[in-house]
Amino acid sequence: MDKSKIAAQFIQAIPHARALGLALTEIGDGVSVIEMPYAEHLVGDPKTGVIHGGAVSALMDTCCGAAAMSHPNSPSGTATIDLRIDYMRPATAGQTIVTRAECYNITRSVAFVRATAVDDDTNNPVAMATGAFTVER
Repeated sequence: MDKSKIAAQFIQAIPHARALGLALTEIGDGVSVIEMPYAEHLVGDPKTGVIHGGAVSALMDTCCGAAAMSHPNSPSGTATIDLRIDYMRPATAGQTIVTRAECYNITRSVAFVRATAVDDDTNNPVAMATGAFTVER
């Protein structure tokens, strides 16, 4: 069975992923890319139009999980053990946020993932994350 296809179907089945408008644009070999289009209902500060940090957190967590699931040595599903997110700056209002995650190491029980979230200014990250995810046997 194609793990990349399973990961893509899993993301579409997550209610919060649908509510956030998450779109999986790349998946495979421990790498995933997910986009979250700008939407008014995701704004955390009406004065600035900046997307709420919780939406960015959910995007990054989902993208990291997809990367862990798509790793060649990952047998199936995953769950977040630990996720640290460093918010570097607010995302620019009106812009899509894109997260790219890579599962850079996997053991018998834990997948280690790092991710970067950017908007149109791809050289100036919105947030960076590192996390550990379960490897279900």
